[in-house]
Amino acid sequence: MSAQFAPAGVEARGWGWRHASRLAWALRDVSFRIAPGERVLVLGASGAGKSTLLHGLAGVLGGEEEGESEGALLVDGEPAAAARGRAGLVLQDPDSQVILARAGDDVAFGCENLGVPRAEIWPRVEAAMAGVGLDVPLDHPTAALSGGQKQRLALAGMLAMGPGLVLLDEPTANLDPEGVREVRDAVERMLATRPATLVVVEHRLEVWLPLLTRVIVLGAGGVVADGTPADVLGAQGERLAADGVWVPGRPPAEPSAPRAAPGEVLLSARGLAVARVKGRPVAHGIDLEVRAGEAVAITGPNGAGKSTLGLTLAGLLPPVSGAVSAAPVLAQGADPSPIRWASRELLTRIGMVFQEPEHQLLGKTVREELAVGPRALGLSEGEIEARVDELLHRLRLAHLRAANPYTLSGGEKRRLTVAAAIATRPRVLILDEPTFGQDARTWAELVAMLAALRDEGSAIVTITHDLDVVRALHATRFALGASA
Repeated sequence: MSAQFAPAGVEARGWGWRHASRLAWALRDVSFRIAPGERVLVLGASGAGKSTLLHGLAGVLGGEEEGESEGALLVDGEPAAAARGRAGLVLQDPDSQVILARAGDDVAFGCENLGVPRAEIWPRVEAAMAGVGLDVPLDHPTAALSGGQKQRLALAGMLAMGPGLVLLDEPTANLDPEGVREVRDAVERMLATRPATLVVVEHRLEVWLPLLTRVIVLGAGGVVADGTPADVLGAQGERLAADGVWVPGRPPAEPSAPRAAPGEVLLSARGLAVARVKGRPVAHGIDLEVRAGEAVAITGPNGAGKSTLGLTLAGLLPPVSGAVSAAPVLAQGADPSPIRWASRELLTRIGMVFQEPEHQLLGKTVREELAVGPRALGLSEGEIEARVDELLHRLRLAHLRAANPYTLSGGEKRRLTVAAAIATRPRVLILDEPTFGQDARTWAELVAMLAALRDEGSAIVTITHDLDVVRALHATRFALGASA
């Protein structure tokens, strides 16, 4: 086997990283050694630095203008930043990895940059797309892919490169159950045919544990646990669960059932067809009611149109056909069609949390981000401060109040965007994958907050593959099929 395709060795020697705009270190004093061919799961509470570690191993953290590092992070004995090409990284947000307009070209991009012969590229591309279950033509527009499909696209691009170090940052976070199995199986097939060192950050432990040989847990003191899955999750499971780490057999607390039956209809869809790209409807024939004091969970396979339906219900995309109508109590004298409302009218009526947190970040700091909506409503500075402080505390963001939102972890960004939507106290709250990137503790706190809003009379619409959320919120399930 050539050195290019041999499994890579990894070593961290007292390594740490601090983002340029942050006083606190993202992680510090991290030391471990990973032998070539090992398969390692990295765990830790939200904000422990798991994604930062993977970015460091991939050599994409940037130079001195991006932040400060200490210690050493090595791949095959040389600094990780100098070993680019040896590592393939799939990020938490697959949308940020889409480069080209057509799916096949995007998967081929990495191979082309590595100088793979043209005759070899396209067989690799087709095999990689088939391996992750991305069943679209090579010329399919990447703009027409769902979030989950983009995640498979990113994984296919990484697999086609044949790296010696495979880095996966929550690769199944936005996939349906079948997609989760396909991705996991695709990684297993790849490792069987072309061995590589695997480092994966993931909350779906049950899916990945049979494939893994080791668990490393990050915490405030660097590496706080390291060993076989049985040793780490068994002997230390209780302590880790208390710190927010997802541990099989130790589920987080769930809120109680709704205190009252659902109330009046606030928002309804009749004969609705939806599309993200003009001329490409993804779902039609949708009849749906959203009631006060009710949680509705929109579920279904990737590509079924769940996110597009959410955006259409939120008044951010026009219906292709049919109608979305707000009841008079929600419209408050405005046109019953939310797509005709001004942004300021939407603020207190329908809040939307996008699947990709970066798409709605506006403030320079976390505190400023939470103040954007209340300030647009013309609230007093005292009221704004009170709302912001409450949300900072409830969603464990107080220590990050002065941080640049873009330097937060994926889970922290998700909690920030949920908090920003709640800050204007909308009567209907639509959330696309609200529990993405959460540790067990923040998952429980986030779900409890949504349940409290439901019990106070708000309508909660969650678009999710997390069936634990559906159960915990006692949600009415609306299953959207690929042929709906």
